[in-house]
Amino acid sequence: MSASDGGAAGGGEFAGRRALISGGASGIGAATAALLREQGARVVTLDLTADGPDQVAADVRDERGVEAAVARAAELLGGPPQLLVASAGVYPIKPLCEIDAAEWDRVLGINLRGAHLVGRAFARTLLEGENGATASGAIVNVASLAATNADASEPAGHYAASKAGLLGLTRQQAAEWGPRLRVNAVSPGVIETPMLRITDDPATAAAYLRERVPLRRLGTACEVAHTIAFLLSDRAAYVTGAALPVDGGSSFS
Repeated sequence: MSASDGGAAGGGEFAGRRALISGGASGIGAATAALLREQGARVVTLDLTADGPDQVAADVRDERGVEAAVARAAELLGGPPQLLVASAGVYPIKPLCEIDAAEWDRVLGINLRGAHLVGRAFARTLLEGENGATASGAIVNVASLAATNADASEPAGHYAASKAGLLGLTRQQAAEWGPRLRVNAVSPGVIETPMLRITDDPATAAAYLRERVPLRRLGTACEVAHTIAFLLSDRAAYVTGAALPVDGGSSFS
Protein backbone atom coordinates (compact mmCIF):
# COMPACT_ATOMS: atom_id res chain seq x y z
CA MET A 1 0.00 0.00 0.00
CA SER A 2 1.46 3.36 -0.98
CA ALA A 3 0.81 6.79 0.45
CA SER A 4 -1.05 7.76 -2.69
CA ASP A 5 -3.59 4.94 -2.48
CA GLY A 6 -3.83 4.05 1.22
CA GLY A 7 -7.44 4.05 2.32
CA ALA A 8 -8.69 4.72 -1.20
CA ALA A 9 -10.98 1.72 -1.03
CA GLY A 10 -12.61 3.02 2.14
CA GLY A 11 -12.97 1.29 5.46
CA GLY A 12 -11.16 1.76 8.72
CA GLU A 13 -11.30 4.50 11.32
CA PHE A 14 -8.78 6.64 9.44
CA ALA A 15 -10.04 6.03 5.91
CA GLY A 16 -8.92 8.84 3.63
CA ARG A 17 -6.88 10.62 6.33
CA ARG A 18 -3.32 11.73 5.60
CA ALA A 19 -0.67 11.04 8.22
CA LEU A 20 3.00 11.87 8.73
CA ILE A 21 5.15 10.03 11.27
CA SER A 22 8.64 11.18 12.21
CA GLY A 23 10.93 8.46 13.44
CA GLY A 24 8.76 6.06 11.50
CA ALA A 25 11.44 3.58 10.48
CA SER A 26 11.38 1.50 13.68
CA GLY A 27 9.90 1.02 17.11
CA ILE A 28 6.79 2.94 18.11
CA GLY A 29 6.84 5.04 14.95
CA ALA A 30 6.86 1.99 12.67
CA ALA A 31 4.14 0.27 14.69
CA THR A 32 1.96 3.38 14.49
CA ALA A 33 2.50 3.70 10.75
CA ALA A 34 1.43 0.08 10.26
CA LEU A 35 -1.66 0.50 12.42
CA LEU A 36 -2.81 3.70 10.72
CA ARG A 37 -2.37 2.10 7.30
CA GLU A 38 -4.35 -0.90 8.50
CA GLN A 39 -7.10 1.51 9.54
CA GLY A 40 -7.22 3.17 6.12
CA ALA A 41 -4.90 6.15 6.45
CA ARG A 42 -2.43 7.30 3.86
CA VAL A 43 0.91 7.39 5.65
CA VAL A 44 4.33 8.84 4.96
CA THR A 45 7.20 8.30 7.37
CA LEU A 46 10.12 10.65 7.97
CA ASP A 47 13.48 9.37 9.13
CA LEU A 48 17.20 9.88 8.53
CA THR A 49 17.07 7.69 5.45
CA ALA A 50 14.34 6.90 2.95
CA ASP A 51 14.17 3.36 1.58
CA GLY A 52 10.72 3.28 0.01
CA PRO A 53 8.11 5.28 -1.88
CA ASP A 54 6.23 6.27 1.28
CA GLN A 55 9.30 7.59 3.09
CA VAL A 56 11.07 10.95 3.17
CA ALA A 57 14.51 11.62 4.56
CA ALA A 58 15.54 14.43 6.90
CA ASP A 59 17.50 15.11 10.04
CA VAL A 60 14.81 16.52 12.35
CA ARG A 61 17.35 19.04 13.70
CA ASP A 62 17.72 20.61 10.26
CA GLU A 63 15.15 23.40 9.84
CA ARG A 64 15.24 23.61 6.05
CA GLY A 65 15.48 19.85 5.68
CA VAL A 66 12.37 19.33 7.82
CA GLU A 67 10.40 21.95 5.87
CA ALA A 68 11.36 20.32 2.58
CA ALA A 69 10.51 16.85 3.91
CA VAL A 70 7.06 17.90 5.12
CA ALA A 71 6.38 19.57 1.77
CA ARG A 72 7.45 16.39 0.01
CA ALA A 73 5.20 14.35 2.30
CA ALA A 74 2.26 16.54 1.27
CA GLU A 75 3.03 15.77 -2.38
CA LEU A 76 3.17 12.04 -1.73
CA LEU A 77 -0.04 12.13 0.30
CA GLY A 78 -1.97 14.17 -2.24
CA GLY A 79 -2.49 17.01 0.24
CA PRO A 80 -1.20 18.37 3.54
CA PRO A 81 -0.92 15.73 6.27
CA GLN A 82 -3.78 15.99 8.76
CA LEU A 83 -2.28 13.75 11.43
CA LEU A 84 1.21 13.94 12.87
CA VAL A 85 3.04 11.57 15.19
CA ALA A 86 6.36 13.02 16.39
CA SER A 87 8.30 9.97 17.54
CA ALA A 88 11.86 10.63 16.38
CA GLY A 89 14.19 10.28 19.33
CA VAL A 90 17.41 8.92 20.81
CA TYR A 91 18.05 7.43 24.26
CA PRO A 92 21.71 7.39 25.31
CA ILE A 93 22.59 6.29 28.83
CA LYS A 94 25.19 8.45 30.58
CA PRO A 95 25.53 9.98 34.05
CA LEU A 96 25.07 13.73 34.26
CA CYS A 97 28.70 14.42 35.17
CA GLU A 98 29.82 12.68 31.97
CA ILE A 99 27.46 14.45 29.55
CA ASP A 100 29.38 17.10 27.63
CA ALA A 101 27.76 20.07 25.92
CA ALA A 102 27.86 18.47 22.47
CA GLU A 103 26.07 15.33 23.63
CA TRP A 104 23.51 17.40 25.54
CA ASP A 105 22.81 19.47 22.44
CA ARG A 106 22.54 16.38 20.23
CA VAL A 107 19.90 14.73 22.41
CA LEU A 108 17.90 17.92 22.99
CA GLY A 109 18.23 18.70 19.29
CA ILE A 110 16.72 15.43 18.12
CA ASN A 111 14.16 14.86 20.86
CA LEU A 112 12.90 18.41 21.48
CA ARG A 113 14.06 20.78 18.74
CA GLY A 114 13.12 18.11 16.20
CA ALA A 115 9.58 17.79 17.58
CA HIS A 116 9.19 21.56 17.39
CA LEU A 117 10.48 21.82 13.83
CA VAL A 118 8.37 18.93 12.55
CA GLY A 119 5.29 20.18 14.42
CA ARG A 120 5.74 23.73 13.14
CA ALA A 121 6.20 22.62 9.53
CA PHE A 122 3.16 20.34 9.83
CA ALA A 123 0.98 23.11 11.29
CA ARG A 124 2.07 25.62 8.68
CA THR A 125 1.50 23.19 5.82
CA LEU A 126 -1.97 22.25 7.03
CA LEU A 127 -3.29 25.55 8.37
CA GLU A 128 -1.77 27.86 5.76
CA GLY A 129 -2.45 25.65 2.74
CA GLU A 130 -5.09 26.02 0.05
CA ASN A 131 -7.87 24.81 2.36
CA GLY A 132 -6.22 26.08 5.52
CA ALA A 133 -9.17 28.18 6.60
CA THR A 134 -11.22 25.06 7.28
CA ALA A 135 -8.45 22.53 7.92
CA SER A 136 -8.16 20.64 11.19
CA GLY A 137 -6.08 17.80 12.48
CA ALA A 138 -4.29 16.18 15.40
CA ILE A 139 -0.77 15.70 16.71
CA VAL A 140 0.63 13.16 19.15
CA ASN A 141 4.12 13.71 20.54
CA VAL A 142 5.93 10.68 21.91
CA ALA A 143 7.35 11.64 25.30
CA SER A 144 8.44 9.21 28.02
CA LEU A 145 7.95 8.14 31.61
CA ALA A 146 11.37 9.75 32.09
CA ALA A 147 9.75 13.17 31.68
CA THR A 148 8.25 12.86 35.16
CA ASN A 149 10.08 9.97 36.88
CA ALA A 150 13.81 10.06 37.65
CA ASP A 151 15.90 6.88 37.72
CA ALA A 152 19.48 6.88 39.03
CA SER A 153 19.96 3.25 38.01
CA GLU A 154 19.68 4.09 34.29
CA PRO A 155 20.93 7.70 34.07
CA ALA A 156 19.96 9.77 31.06
CA GLY A 157 19.48 13.35 32.26
CA HIS A 158 19.61 14.84 28.78
CA TYR A 159 16.91 12.42 27.62
CA ALA A 160 14.73 13.15 30.65
CA ALA A 161 15.11 16.90 30.14
CA SER A 162 14.20 16.61 26.46
CA LYS A 163 11.05 14.62 27.23
CA ALA A 164 10.00 16.95 30.05
CA GLY A 165 10.42 19.81 27.60
CA LEU A 166 8.31 17.91 25.09
CA LEU A 167 5.41 17.84 27.54
CA GLY A 168 5.66 21.63 27.87
CA LEU A 169 5.82 21.97 24.09
CA THR A 170 2.73 19.76 23.76
CA ARG A 171 0.70 22.01 26.04
CA GLN A 172 1.86 25.15 24.26
CA GLN A 173 1.05 23.70 20.83
CA ALA A 174 -2.40 22.75 22.10
CA ALA A 175 -2.95 26.27 23.45
CA GLU A 176 -1.78 28.09 20.32
CA TRP A 177 -3.20 25.80 17.65
CA GLY A 178 -6.55 24.93 19.20
CA PRO A 179 -9.29 24.51 18.23
CA ARG A 180 -8.10 23.54 14.76
CA LEU A 181 -5.33 21.24 15.94
CA ARG A 182 -5.60 18.96 18.95
CA VAL A 183 -2.18 18.16 20.42
CA ASN A 184 -1.50 15.44 22.98
CA ALA A 185 1.39 13.29 24.14
CA VAL A 186 1.94 9.71 25.19
CA SER A 187 4.49 8.83 27.86
CA PRO A 188 5.62 5.24 27.34
CA GLY A 189 7.34 3.30 30.10
CA VAL A 190 9.45 0.20 29.48
CA ILE A 191 8.47 -0.72 25.93
CA GLU A 192 10.05 -3.54 23.93
CA THR A 193 11.68 -1.56 21.11
CA PRO A 194 15.26 -1.22 19.76
CA MET A 195 15.78 1.74 22.14
CA LEU A 196 15.06 -0.30 25.28
CA ARG A 197 18.19 -0.69 27.42
CA ILE A 198 16.93 -2.24 30.65
CA THR A 199 16.87 -5.69 29.05
CA ASP A 200 20.65 -5.51 28.50
CA ASP A 201 20.78 -7.05 31.99
CA PRO A 202 18.06 -9.72 32.38
CA ALA A 203 18.33 -9.76 36.19
CA THR A 204 17.91 -5.99 36.38
CA ALA A 205 14.99 -6.15 33.96
CA ALA A 206 13.26 -8.87 35.98
CA ALA A 207 13.69 -6.91 39.21
CA TYR A 208 12.40 -3.72 37.62
CA LEU A 209 9.29 -5.41 36.27
CA ARG A 210 8.66 -7.14 39.60
CA GLU A 211 9.17 -4.05 41.77
CA ARG A 212 8.19 -1.08 39.58
CA VAL A 213 5.60 -2.24 37.03
CA PRO A 214 2.21 -3.33 38.42
CA LEU A 215 1.40 -5.21 35.19
CA ARG A 216 4.70 -7.13 35.60
CA ARG A 217 5.70 -7.11 31.94
CA LEU A 218 7.17 -4.98 29.20
CA GLY A 219 4.83 -3.03 27.00
CA THR A 220 4.82 -3.43 23.23
CA ALA A 221 5.17 -0.87 20.47
CA CYS A 222 1.78 -2.01 19.17
CA GLU A 223 0.13 -1.16 22.50
CA VAL A 224 1.58 2.35 22.38
CA ALA A 225 0.49 2.67 18.76
CA HIS A 226 -3.12 1.89 19.69
CA THR A 227 -3.03 4.61 22.34
CA ILE A 228 -1.62 7.07 19.81
CA ALA A 229 -4.36 6.10 17.35
CA PHE A 230 -7.00 6.80 19.97
CA LEU A 231 -5.62 10.29 20.60
CA LEU A 232 -5.52 10.97 16.85
CA SER A 233 -9.07 9.76 16.37
CA ASP A 234 -12.43 11.46 16.70
CA ARG A 235 -13.01 9.37 19.82
CA ALA A 236 -10.63 11.78 21.56
CA ALA A 237 -12.29 14.87 20.09
CA TYR A 238 -12.41 16.68 23.45
CA VAL A 239 -8.90 15.76 24.57
CA THR A 240 -6.02 18.20 24.01
CA GLY A 241 -2.90 19.20 25.91
CA ALA A 242 -2.90 15.87 27.74
CA ALA A 243 -0.07 13.43 28.41
CA LEU A 244 -1.28 9.84 28.65
CA PRO A 245 1.00 7.31 30.40
CA VAL A 246 1.43 3.96 28.65
CA ASP A 247 3.60 2.37 31.28
CA GLY A 248 1.91 -0.59 32.92
CA GLY A 249 1.35 1.51 36.03
CA SER A 250 5.00 2.52 36.55
CA SER A 251 4.14 6.19 37.06
CA PHE A 252 2.19 5.52 40.24
CA SER A 253 4.05 2.50 41.65
